[in-house]
Amino acid sequence: MFCLKTLPLLLLLHMELSKAFPVPSEGRNAKIVQDYLEKFYRLPSNQYRTARKNSASMVVEKLKEMQRFFGLNVTGKPDAETLEVMEKPRCGVPDSSSFMITPGSPKWEHTNVTYRIISHTQQLSVAEVGAAFEKAFKLWSGASPLTFTRISQGEADIKIAFVQRDHGDNSPFDGPNGILAHAFQPGPGIGGDVHFDAEETWTTNFNNYNLFLVAAHEFGHSLGLAHSSDAGALMYPNYAFSEPSTYTLPQDDINGIQAIYGPSNNPIQPTGPSTPMACDPRLTFDAITTLRGEIFFFKDKYFWRRHPQLRSVELNFISLFWPSLPNGIQAAYEDFDKDLVFLFKGNQYWAMSGYDIQQGYPRHISNYGFPSNVQAIDAAVSYGRKTYFFVNDQLWRYDNQRQAMDPGYPQSISSTFPGIQSRVDAVFQQDDFFLFFSGPRYYAFNLSTNRVTRLDKSNKWLNCR
Repeated sequence: MFCLKTLPLLLLLHMELSKAFPVPSEGRNAKIVQDYLEKFYRLPSNQYRTARKNSASMVVEKLKEMQRFFGLNVTGKPDAETLEVMEKPRCGVPDSSSFMITPGSPKWEHTNVTYRIISHTQQLSVAEVGAAFEKAFKLWSGASPLTFTRISQGEADIKIAFVQRDHGDNSPFDGPNGILAHAFQPGPGIGGDVHFDAEETWTTNFNNYNLFLVAAHEFGHSLGLAHSSDAGALMYPNYAFSEPSTYTLPQDDINGIQAIYGPSNNPIQPTGPSTPMACDPRLTFDAITTLRGEIFFFKDKYFWRRHPQLRSVELNFISLFWPSLPNGIQAAYEDFDKDLVFLFKGNQYWAMSGYDIQQGYPRHISNYGFPSNVQAIDAAVSYGRKTYFFVNDQLWRYDNQRQAMDPGYPQSISSTFPGIQSRVDAVFQQDDFFLFFSGPRYYAFNLSTNRVTRLDKSNKWLNCR
């Protein structure tokens, strides 16, 4: 859950490598790629260049390995998408599993694991740091037979410290942003220990880097887990904020910790959220909206972003773009005249200009003229200076200029849009069509002929066959 926002450009690239980077700004990009692949994908460093042959082709292969891990287009080239991932804040542990899981799968042989906080950060109080770590350990104890005991002196299994730059473990930190923390797999000595970069700004909220979330990830390494390629997993290497008060351990991480230590001692085994898969034939959407030519598909705490000029469709956390928005957006629409996107959950809504949430939100949906018995909206779309709201089997029409509901509403959805019989999960407008999504299917409703002209699988919009 954690990649490098700003990578230190420490190494000069041998001229031979330039052949592998047929893109603008070759020198800077080559340095970023070289540094990233050395740190996280076992690319031999420049000082050992003479010990390897075909270094350019090795960079290409390592780039492909990295692209496969992150689910990018496997090109072997440092395209914009790849470089964007490389510049995100992340954990300092390599992504290659051979760095983390040695033969025998290292683990603690005892279930009561001790930890000790050796040093603190100046940004948070001692109590806040202790509470963040205790909460992070509880994620793992709740899903396994492990228990965690804090000790204040003596030798602990897991020693935790805030350090900076070169701190004696051959894995120096790089200052603010970039690598946030790293941890060592279970074992004697430094095994299990966790180091946080003291130069980061650590918080208990969505600003900068939330200590609880980073700690929970690193403690996973301390228990023997490697990085996961599941973008929704706690053990995903890139940092992304999630609301700590409601955070639960994802199913991918539960499966991982139980594969090492066995099931929880609780009579009812824990279950966690799973990351939605774009090409799951059962996939449904919570809400869909356009945004200045792009299309956003919302699902739980995620959204897919489809750009008309890009082949790939990106999966992102809502919190990564809009920390103040809740998960589970239920409806959304773009008002082209105002250049705003409105997002709804329950009886509240937010307005967004570009990617910026406007001040003065959330507001209550009663502002639109809904009666008190309407407490949530299923879907919404704006067209021809009217906004259509879908609630259960009913349709409401709002006049954007008068800022009031049109008389004669609500009406039944099926009477206004013949052929749309099911509850509407999401809808957006494209050209002369309303695209209605209901369950795993979508209906293309032609506004000129007033009928459904196409029915297909919803995930076709995510480039699934």
